[in-house]
This record gives sequence, structure tokens and C-alpha cells, in this order.
Amino acid sequence: MQPTILPRTSAGHIPGEAGVWVLILGDIFAFSAFFAVFLLHRAQDVALFSASQAALDRRFGLLNTALLLTSSARAGAPRRSAQLLILALSCGCGFIVSKAFEWGAKIAAGITLNTNEFYSFYYMFTGIHLLHVLVGMGVLIYLLTRSRRGDPGASYVAAMEGGGAFWHMVDLIWVVLFALFYLLR
Repeated sequence: MQPTILPRTSAGHIPGEAGVWVLILGDIFAFSAFFAVFLLHRAQDVALFSASQAALDRRFGLLNTALLLTSSARAGAPRRSAQLLILALSCGCGFIVSKAFEWGAKIAAGITLNTNEFYSFYYMFTGIHLLHVLVGMGVLIYLLTRSRRGDPGASYVAAMEGGGAFWHMVDLIWVVLFALFYLLR
């Protein structure tokens, strides 16, 4: 079955395929609910959340933010797209390595998912986000293979737009997580 490609119009073009936007909107809705629950629990025990948050290393959060925002790429000619996709994949790998070091340092210090409510949220939400990064990297690898084949058809453009939109959603979710876990006072 062929995916539905949204019609291209000069004004109001929606990038990608409709199914990608259903996925993105569903993820944004789910993470919005996560954020609301986090803020509700934070409001009930500000002291615990503030003390736990102070133990996080903001440098890791800032590095992860820089890596993900740097990884955002625009589609262009297949050769240029391949270079940008490789850059995005490299930044995604950097994010994973950074998160592994951050989690490793916390676990080595005895701070785990069960330490307190803040860290339960921290590990669960950043873990779910990390899963999205891994899925996004799979999408980027798929786009890279298509780009290297020199497949400039309409389905290629829709795939690049949809993949880019998903990766931007991953960026957006991280920016909110960064603000909630590392910056909110």
C-alpha cells in the first residue's frame, strides 16, 4: 500500500506524510501529559525536587541540547543531504554517549530510578526521550541510504520532510526536558 503524500501547494504545504504528523502529535500530547504530571508532583514537594535538581550536572544538559539542536538539518541535493544526515547522526551518537556518561555518574553516586520521585521522573522521561533519539537515528539512517541512492522522487522528498519533522520533534521534547530538569527553579 502506497503512503499518502500530502499535496504540494505554494501556500500552506505540510511537509511529509499524514501518518508522520499523527505520530508527532501523539508524542507531543503524551509528553505534554508527562510534563504536567511532573510539574504537579514538583509543586507538591518543591524542596525535594530542587535539591535533587541541584545534583544534576547542567553541563551535560547543555551539551545534549547543543548536540540535538546542531543535528537539525535541511533537505537539499542528495549529496548535501547525505553530509547533513551524517552530521545529524554524529550528533545523535554524541547525545547517547553524553547521556550514558551522565547516567553512569549518577548511578555510580548511588542515584537511581528509586532514589526519589524526582529521579524516577528524570530517568523515565529522559529514557523515553533516548528511545525517541534511537528511533530518530534509525529514520536518519534510512534517509541516508535513500539519499546515497540518489532517489530524488516525490516519495524521497516526503520521507526527508517527515524524517526531519520527527527529528525536530525530538529536539523540541529535549528542550522542554532540559528546562524542566536542569533549569526550572
